[in-house]
Amino acid sequence: MYNAAVADLRDKTVLITGGAIHLGRAIALAMGHAGAGVAFTYLNSAEDAQKTLSDIQACGSEGLAVHCDVRQGQSIAAAVEAVKNRFGKLDVLVNNAGLFESVPFTECTEQQWDNMFAINVRGPFLVSQHCVPELRARQGRIINLGSLGGEKPWATHAHYCSSKAALHMLTKVMAKALAPEIAVNCVAPGMIATGGEDQALLKRFAEKTPMQRTGTAADVVSAVMFFATAPDFITGQVMTVDGGLGLR
Repeated sequence: MYNAAVADLRDKTVLITGGAIHLGRAIALAMGHAGAGVAFTYLNSAEDAQKTLSDIQACGSEGLAVHCDVRQGQSIAAAVEAVKNRFGKLDVLVNNAGLFESVPFTECTEQQWDNMFAINVRGPFLVSQHCVPELRARQGRIINLGSLGGEKPWATHAHYCSSKAALHMLTKVMAKALAPEIAVNCVAPGMIATGGEDQALLKRFAEKTPMQRTGTAADVVSAVMFFATAPDFITGQVMTVDGGLGLR
C-alpha cells in the first residue's frame, strides 16, 4: 500500500478529509494497515465511503465515515464532533479533500474561482481550526495535500494553481502559529495516476519526468505516512512528490 517503512500507528487516531476515493482512500487504508483508528469524510461518494470503511475494518482497525462539506463551517464542526465522540482523541489530521479543474484563464468564472478556494484553501483552514484543541492535547500532526501546481504556473489552471500556492503558504503559517504542540507539513504531488487518466497524457508527462514514470498513489502515501510519524522538529515543509518533474 505504501513504499516507505513507517512507525507503528497503533493507539493513534487519524482524520482524513475526502477519504472515500482516490488518494484519500489510499491514505486511509495505509493508516488502517499501520494500526490507526481511521475517520474520514466524504461528500458525494456515499457508496465508495462504505467500501472504504469496510476495507479499513477488514484490516483490523476501527473506522468511521462521516458526511462533510468542507465549504461549510457547521458541517465541519459536526464531523469533528462525531470523530471526538467515537474515538475520544485525534492525533493526525490529513487535509486531503480538494478540487482539480482545468479552464482557460479568460473563461474562469467568479463562481469557479470562489469554489476552488472554498474547497482547497478555506476548507483546510476551517477543518484545522476545529481540530486544533484535540491535536494540541495529543502533540499531533497536520498534513495538507498541496500540488506541484502550487509551485509551477499552469496556464489553464489559474484558480487551481493559485489555490494550492495559497495552501502551501497556509501550511507554513500554521506551522509557526501552532508550534510547538502541532507539527504542520504539506505533500505536493505532481502527475499521479489514480485511475481514469488519459494514457497518452500520462506517457507524455512520464517522458518529461527525470524518473521516467508517472507517480502512483503509493508514492504520495509514503510521503504522508512519513510526516504522520516524523519527529515534530520537521515542520513547515512542502515535500514535492513528482519524480523530478518540477525541476524542468
